[in-house]
Amino acid sequence: MKAALWYKANDIRVEDVAEPTPGPGQVKIKVKWTGICGSDLHEYVAGPIFIPVGSPHPVSHEVAPIVMGHEFSGEVAAVGDGVTRLKAGDRVVVEPILACGHCDACRHGKYNLCDSLGFHGLSGGGGGFSAHTVVGERWVHKMPEGLSFEQGALVEPAAVALHAVRVSSFKPGGTAAVFGAGPIGLLVVEALKVAGARMIHVVELSEQRAAKALELGATSVIDPSKEDAVQRIRDFIDGGVDVAFEVTGVPSVLQQCIDATRYEGETIIVSIWEKEAAVQPNTVVLKERNLKGTIAYRDVFPAVMDLMVQGYFSAERLVTKRIELDDIVPEGFETLVAEKSQIKILVRAPE
Repeated sequence: MKAALWYKANDIRVEDVAEPTPGPGQVKIKVKWTGICGSDLHEYVAGPIFIPVGSPHPVSHEVAPIVMGHEFSGEVAAVGDGVTRLKAGDRVVVEPILACGHCDACRHGKYNLCDSLGFHGLSGGGGGFSAHTVVGERWVHKMPEGLSFEQGALVEPAAVALHAVRVSSFKPGGTAAVFGAGPIGLLVVEALKVAGARMIHVVELSEQRAAKALELGATSVIDPSKEDAVQRIRDFIDGGVDVAFEVTGVPSVLQQCIDATRYEGETIIVSIWEKEAAVQPNTVVLKERNLKGTIAYRDVFPAVMDLMVQGYFSAERLVTKRIELDDIVPEGFETLVAEKSQIKILVRAPE
């Protein structure tokens, strides 16, 4: 079968690989649609980050080259021995977590904080940029009626956004700033609307993404190339916002996020970083602000799909391009590097 494999930065190849067979407790999925994630783009431009190179990943036991793709939907093609919750023909999405199951975080149910955290489609074990893939039954979720396969490919990134808002100190009626209106940033805007935000100020350079942020419920969008984003936020809200979400991965933006919050405010770091970022600790200390990171999601996929049924996190609003697997590099990764107007690109799985 065809699959897109990561060999090294700027080297992703569509090749023929063996079609997987489900073992005990595993589910074989015929992939339908897979989104290109910001994490995938980081791996393409500056990886490896999550991709195991040199030594195998402790959970997948694989090393690059590995099949990519972790935002995907599909249909159950076959099940292994012991699988009872799913059957062939079920429409599903995959929570692409690789976790050891026995570290302290895993034992306490916080599997996204696993000491050996990895992702199916980033850390080995197969991936969504292929015709078929195999995952453990635990990580497969049935899609509700009415949810399309394209919509299913957005469940994973929407889960990132909803989890980020859930782990923050944000309260209904509160105010927020979102720095970066890429796919995750836009989904954070929607998650904040779900959570009852009174004001959401977005900081974004791209005119197209700025327009989309307003369409999805942002109160205002600030272009940091034209005005001081922090001062503008403070003009809107005396003292700053309750919570700021950093969703750019740009080092200079982290300090701006902190400065945009009020005393005892909070900054949530959602991005995956390619390089270090410097901050002045006194800006945290002197206002008793909080700085918190968030990774992936846990126990949130069903809630995301319920919200999608209600109309949130709509693929029609967020998907800007659909491509074939053979075109994933020129029409997918290279397009995302060159065109900041793109939001979410979906890749159709080969038959």
